[in-house]
Amino acid sequence: MQEIIDNKIVANKNIVANIEGLKKSFGTNAVLQGITFQLRKGENLVVLGKSGTGKSVLIKCMVGLIDLDEGKLEVLDQNISEITSKELNILRKRVGFLFQSGALYDSMTIGDNLRFPISRVKSIKKEDIEGLVKEALENVGLPDVINKMPSELSGGMRKRVGLARTLILKPEIMLYDEPTTGLDPITSKEISTLILSVRKKYQTSSIIITHDMDCARIVADRVIILDQGKVIAEGTYEGLKNSEKDNIKSFFL
Repeated sequence: MQEIIDNKIVANKNIVANIEGLKKSFGTNAVLQGITFQLRKGENLVVLGKSGTGKSVLIKCMVGLIDLDEGKLEVLDQNISEITSKELNILRKRVGFLFQSGALYDSMTIGDNLRFPISRVKSIKKEDIEGLVKEALENVGLPDVINKMPSELSGGMRKRVGLARTLILKPEIMLYDEPTTGLDPITSKEISTLILSVRKKYQTSSIIITHDMDCARIVADRVIILDQGKVIAEGTYEGLKNSEKDNIKSFFL
């Protein structure tokens, strides 16, 4: 039974992603066992769960990087299981994905890393690319790294550049996979604050996968908790923190 704490019912027009009964197994390992939740327009939704509970699998299903086995998965009014490869590629331009590593190309300068994803977008004029690159780097507080290589940057700076590269296409939904992993507390807080700034500037709806409870506290409008492939709780950070159930309280100790 899913526990809902401090939750509010919203109109369907405010839903940008709808997941119903999502199941995914790898061989005999049933990772997702009927996940159901919605992402609302303009909210930051944090997903908590122990390692191996399928958090990263969930968001990879949302952009078609992994095929679901059963259930319904709608993102920006598109049914992921029914759209064509061409339609999926178009959808991916509307959904930003920040990987744990930042996923930068080590052989390219920071500027070229940012130019790469927009160089093939026909709707963007070549003369506008440099302005977009500079704007994206300014938005993550790194206007002076354009000619540097990824190896010259700290872990936190690489995360920021990875975010800048994602934001350059101005996505409507952002998916963050452990955005503060491997960072010191001060840099982690900076990244968390940046997630809030991105939402404010770009009006994004975001799912944030994290083990970092400080990050969750700072960024979350709403939190869901996964356990053994299912959603076991949903609510505000404070509401869940004050739960009397041991399997929920354990995340906040």
